[in-house]
Amino acid sequence: MGRFDGVLLASDFDNTLIYTEEAMLRGEPIPPLPERNRQALTYFMAEGGRFAISTGRALAAFEKYAPLVPMNAPGVICNGATLYDFTKQEYLFSALLDEHARQRGQLVLDRFPEAAVEAYHIDNVIHAVHPNEITRHHEHLTKVAVTEAPSLLEVPLPLGKLLFEASHQELEEIQAFLKAQGWGEDYELIFSGQNLLEMTAKGANKGGMVRRLAEYLHIGLDHVYCVGDEANDLPMLTLAAEGFAPANCIPAVRDSGAAIVCHARDGALADVVEILEQKYR
Repeated sequence: MGRFDGVLLASDFDNTLIYTEEAMLRGEPIPPLPERNRQALTYFMAEGGRFAISTGRALAAFEKYAPLVPMNAPGVICNGATLYDFTKQEYLFSALLDEHARQRGQLVLDRFPEAAVEAYHIDNVIHAVHPNEITRHHEHLTKVAVTEAPSLLEVPLPLGKLLFEASHQELEEIQAFLKAQGWGEDYELIFSGQNLLEMTAKGANKGGMVRRLAEYLHIGLDHVYCVGDEANDLPMLTLAAEGFAPANCIPAVRDSGAAIVCHARDGALADVVEILEQKYR
C-alpha cells in the first residue's frame, strides 16, 4: 500500500505545472518542468497517487509537451470538453458542442466583426474564422497553425469548443449577448485569459471532466486535489477536496479560497505534494 493510494491530483499546465508565459511571449521554447515538480510527482505516483493534466489546450497544442510531463492518469483536454488517454492515444469521454453552436457562434461574429473565433475539431484540427491579431498571437504561442474558414457554418463537426478572441471589454459584451439570448443555459462561457472566452457544452469544464475522471478511476471526490491559476480552473478548484494555486494566479483564483503555494516557476506542484504528504501519513 502506497501513501497516496486512492488519491487523484489534477493540475493545469500553463503557468501552473510549468511557467510558460514569459517564454511564449518572447517566442522561445517553453522551459523544462521544474526539477522540484519532477521529483515530487515521481514520488507521488510511486506512492500510488494518480496524476493528471487538466488543460485548456486542444490535444494538437498539448501533445508535443505530453512527454515532458510525468503522469499516470488520462488527461482533461480542451478545457474539459474531452478526457484523453495518452497511453492508449484515444479519447475516453467527450462532451461536444451541440449542432446549434456553429450558427450561434456565427451570429456572434456577425454582431461583433472585430472578434475572431477558433473552432476546435475533435480530430485535432483547429479552424479559425475572422482571424485577428489575437488569433495570430495565440497561434504563435501554441505553435499550432490554424486552418482558416470563411464562416463557422463551413467548419466541420464535431467540435469540442469555440474560443472567441477579442479585447476583454468586447468579450464581456459577447458573453452578455450569448446569455441574453438564453444560450447561457446551454453552454459554459468561461474566460481563460484577458482576450480569450471559451464556449463549451454545458458541464464541459475542467471541474466536470475531473469529476468524470475520478469516477473512471474509482476515486472519491474527498481524495481529489486540483491546482490552477486562471478563471477556467475555478470549476475544478471548487470541485476538489482542496484547491491549490500558484502565487502567480489571477485575483479571482486567489479570492476563491484556493490554498496559495509558491510561484509556478519555483515548483508549485512540489509544494502541493508536500502538503498532501502531511495529510496522508
